[in-house]
Amino acid sequence: MTGEFERRHGFPPGTNEVRPASRDDQTAARALAQAGLIPADLVTFYGSIGNVTWADVGNGYFLDPASDVLLRRQENGAVDAGAGQVVAIGSNGGGLYYVAGPDGSVHRTRTASLDEPELDKVADDLRQFLELLEQSLTRFVADGEPGSL
Repeated sequence: MTGEFERRHGFPPGTNEVRPASRDDQTAARALAQAGLIPADLVTFYGSIGNVTWADVGNGYFLDPASDVLLRRQENGAVDAGAGQVVAIGSNGGGLYYVAGPDGSVHRTRTASLDEPELDKVADDLRQFLELLEQSLTRFVADGEPGSL
């Protein structure tokens, strides 16, 4: 993606990476799991992946490190979405959050707020969400449009 980025867009690429999990990331993931705050597939994800930063794919896609998810939960408490508590796991560059539900489904907020969020379901589980992210990256590389995730 970054090889042709500057030629295609007229400015150099920012940070676009999938960072492997550090020991601190894995420790934070275990703390989230022990407290029952994240679905099992996120625990597995955070065991290998520290975070995803794709600043230049559309407005950007960001999956936060487990330590940020844990800190946000400790500082702000639970996010109640009506049908249960959700945990913010990332965002897009447009200010909307991605949250994981207790059943593992992934939703996007309709506004840039986690206070009483209105949510749109984007994936049944983390695997499907990651596949949608991959499709967004593939589309962006092919034609410069990431889609509407």
